[in-house]
Amino acid sequence: MSEKENVVYTIEDLMKIMPHRYPFLLIDRVTSITGGGADSRLGKKLVARKNVTFNEPYFPGHFPHRPVMPGVLQIETMAQAGAICAYEPDKEPQDVAIVSVSDAKFRRPVIPGDTLEIHVEITKDRKSLVALRCEAFVDGVKAAEADILAKVFPMRDS
Repeated sequence: MSEKENVVYTIEDLMKIMPHRYPFLLIDRVTSITGGGADSRLGKKLVARKNVTFNEPYFPGHFPHRPVMPGVLQIETMAQAGAICAYEPDKEPQDVAIVSVSDAKFRRPVIPGDTLEIHVEITKDRKSLVALRCEAFVDGVKAAEADILAKVFPMRDS
């Protein structure tokens, strides 16, 4: 990380927003949030980071001879970044759930030592449904992408 990099949300902030915890909180920080408006999240963009380390719990089994971050966890990482992008701090606490994933592509392996930079844009905002265009990069090279539709609903107490 560059010393000049902005940090919009630290891991401590994310733990206040997201219900996920280790080993399933996959976003380490948010470095940028732009766009959107008072009445719509349309056009809102977010950049987040996931540091991929050899200590991830899935690497011993995926694959022992050549550790690769599973594609489904890359999708989950992008979905979590999308949930943060959809987050509205001045509204009631909310949960976000994946409704559909389309046009997912994996363009290069993600391995220990990589930093995933996730870019999300809200392309449709229907209040309780948001469409997210997600891309994940490693060293400026696209590693994965997907279009995710997500449902936003009030958070329930357990």
